[in-house]
Amino acid sequence: MSDNFTQSKEKLWNRRQLLKLGLFGGGLACTGALLQILNIKNNAYVRIPPMEIPDSQDATNPIQVLRNFDYGTIKRENGQIIREFQLTAGTSTIQLNSAVSYNIWDLNGRIPGPTLRAKEGERIRILFLNKAGHSHSLHFHGVHPSEMDGVRPISNGKATIYEFDAEPYGIHLYHCHVEPVTRHIVKGLYGMVIIDPPKRRPPADEIVLIMSGYDINDDNRNEYYAFNGLPHHYMHNPIQIYQNQLIRLYVLNMIEFDHAVTFHLHANFFDVYRSGMTMTPSEKTDVLTMGVAERHILEFAFRYPGKYMFHPHQDALAENGCMGQFEVIAEKDTKTPVKPT
Repeated sequence: MSDNFTQSKEKLWNRRQLLKLGLFGGGLACTGALLQILNIKNNAYVRIPPMEIPDSQDATNPIQVLRNFDYGTIKRENGQIIREFQLTAGTSTIQLNSAVSYNIWDLNGRIPGPTLRAKEGERIRILFLNKAGHSHSLHFHGVHPSEMDGVRPISNGKATIYEFDAEPYGIHLYHCHVEPVTRHIVKGLYGMVIIDPPKRRPPADEIVLIMSGYDINDDNRNEYYAFNGLPHHYMHNPIQIYQNQLIRLYVLNMIEFDHAVTFHLHANFFDVYRSGMTMTPSEKTDVLTMGVAERHILEFAFRYPGKYMFHPHQDALAENGCMGQFEVIAEKDTKTPVKPT
């Protein structure tokens, strides 16, 4: 891809320069602590089932991805709030099942990459370090100047800074934009960005589901599909939620090579907030069609306890990994009452 964008304002940094500025390394622990505090704050009026998150050195940890939001490190510069994020591209080998392993590019050692979160009007700063062996970049959907568009390749061992205002509110995404773009996305370089509106949405159990595909033999067709990185994981490890509690689902379709897919929820209907860019639902349905890179907020609550499937309504995608279950826990089985949302 030819680079027709202005490059003068986009600075390249090597790892040594970034370490001198304290941009990588020691600051990560502080960011993680902040993440935990803000998650507690945002879910103060919502019961979250105590699902066990397995420790894993693998890049795939779908249970952790569900409710894990990276709020960055907060700074104030000239009276403006800056949310600073650190993203490092690397390489990993993941197990798609007991027989098939697959080499990926990861972000911060995981697939999908971290779910970045800010509030409309804040300034976002992303410190990107490429350690993945090939040239990569990060392109962010949203509104920003051309020099921040992330189409210029960043070579291995180099770094850059992307900075722009968090606007408009809604669900956005980021991904590598180095050719072939589809290949770089399929191999793991993508993630979600949530820009919260100025007025907060009602309290809810907030969950991220990112649909993706794996073309393991480079024939431009997916052999496996997944929610949050690993095929079939949520069928064997259902997502626990509470009965009669509002669920806010952030759904993103990152399945390349398939023109469009659907998302279907069993035994229920959901309100659709298209692209998350509205406070009023546009429709109520139980199946939604999404093109590549489309994303929406879906809200619902389950009236009855039990296990309920969710999946694309294309059987081939579901059978090959893009299948999961919600396990609805009865209110009588909780130790304390669930606060209404």
